[in-house]
Amino acid sequence: MKVALTGASGFLGSHVLQALRTRSALQLVTAARGPLPDARSQPGARHVRFDLGTIDPTQAFDQLGQPDVLIHLAWSGLPNYKSAQHLEQQLPQQYAFLSGLVSAGLRSMTCTGTCFEYGMHSGQLSEEMPTQPANPYGIAKDALHRRLDLLRTESPFALNWARLFYMYGEGQPPSSLYSQFMAAGLRGEASFGMSGGEQLRDFLPVTRVAELLVALALDAPGAGTVNICSGQPISVRALVEEWRRERGWRIALDLGRYPYPDYEPMAFWGSSARLQRLLSR
Repeated sequence: MKVALTGASGFLGSHVLQALRTRSALQLVTAARGPLPDARSQPGARHVRFDLGTIDPTQAFDQLGQPDVLIHLAWSGLPNYKSAQHLEQQLPQQYAFLSGLVSAGLRSMTCTGTCFEYGMHSGQLSEEMPTQPANPYGIAKDALHRRLDLLRTESPFALNWARLFYMYGEGQPPSSLYSQFMAAGLRGEASFGMSGGEQLRDFLPVTRVAELLVALALDAPGAGTVNICSGQPISVRALVEEWRRERGWRIALDLGRYPYPDYEPMAFWGSSARLQRLLSR
C-alpha cells in the first residue's frame, strides 16, 4: 500500500510518522515545506518538499507517488484560531490541493478537522451534532469538510474526517500549555502561571492521537466524521497537577494569572463511541 503523509515535519506529523513505522508493507511518501530532521527520516521512505500555496494541484498526485491513501495534516496559521487567513488563504488552497488529488486518482483520504467545528456547544460533543463554528479556524475546517463531502457526490472517494480535540506531548510548540509547564519545571521555577484551570476539556497524549489516525486511515477508510478523543472530561488544573505528580515536582500553580479563552466554552469533551466501534471491528 502506498501512503502519503502531509505535514510530516509538524508536531502531530512527527508522531504519525512514528506510528506508520509500526505498520509493515507500506510505501511511504512524506511531504512538508522543508526537510525532515534526520531522526524523523524513515528508511525506504521518500520525502517531498512543497507548499500548498504554490504547488500545482494537477501535479501533486504524481509528486506524492500516486498514493492509495493520503493522511492530510498540513494546515498553516496555528495556533492563531482567530486569524482571517484560515478563510482567506488556507480554505481555498486546501480545497484546490485535495480536489486536485481526487481528480488525478486519489481514492482514500483521512483529513484532520477540529473540535472547534462544534462551536460554543457545552457538554459532550458527538458527530451527529450540527456544526456551528465560532472562530475562523473552525469555520474554515467546517467549510472544507462540506466541500469535500460535496466533491464525493461528483467523484467518489473514501473520506475520513478526524475531528481532533486536545493533545499534548514531546515536540509541542513552545507556546502550548504542556511545553510551558515542562520548561518552567525544568528551570526549577517556584510557580507556574496559568488560568483558573477549571475548564473541562478532552485530552489525549499525541502518541495516542497518532496511533488512532493511522488506524482510522488504514483500517477504516470511508468512515466519515470521527471524533479523535478520550471521551472523558478532565479539568485543565487536574491535568497539570497530574503532570506535576508524574515528575515529582513541587512547583506551585499560580491559578488565575491568565484569563480563560473567549473562543471556546468552559466545559466540553468528545464522544468516543463511534471511534471505539470503528476500531473494534
